[in-house]
Amino acid sequence: MSISEADLTSAREAWGNRLIAISAAFEAEGIDGARSVADRMLDDLYGYDHGPVLFKPTMASGEQTFRPTKKGALSYFVAHDSEFPLDTGFGLKGWRAARSETAATFIEGDVAMWMGWVTVTDKDGLDTTVDKSWGYKKDPAGIVRIALHHSSFPYQP
Repeated sequence: MSISEADLTSAREAWGNRLIAISAAFEAEGIDGARSVADRMLDDLYGYDHGPVLFKPTMASGEQTFRPTKKGALSYFVAHDSEFPLDTGFGLKGWRAARSETAATFIEGDVAMWMGWVTVTDKDGLDTTVDKSWGYKKDPAGIVRIALHHSSFPYQP
């Protein structure tokens, strides 16, 4: 059950599509709709039910920089959680498109790592690009799950 380059491409596309779906649900149904879509995203794409997930979102700081729990990741995507007061809801930003550009990959059996750039486009056509690293592991059912999610803004010298 080795991970393939095609699996990595599919996983990145699924992540981008789900991010866009969170924004669409927020616009159509409000925070409850967005939270439902984000919760399903975390269940479907991340490995929280199979072991630890190392999650470091782009816009997090201080003691909440790292989010090892599903609750912390959910708050990052949709905010509205008093335990994470600085979250603004990355998934609520009106995203319309997402694309990635690979810098490098590593695959060994059922574990893979990817790093590159992810660019998301909002409803006004403005792009935001982040440096992204994902680590993946196939679960016992053969589904590729995110076990590491690290994101940061590109360095500005």
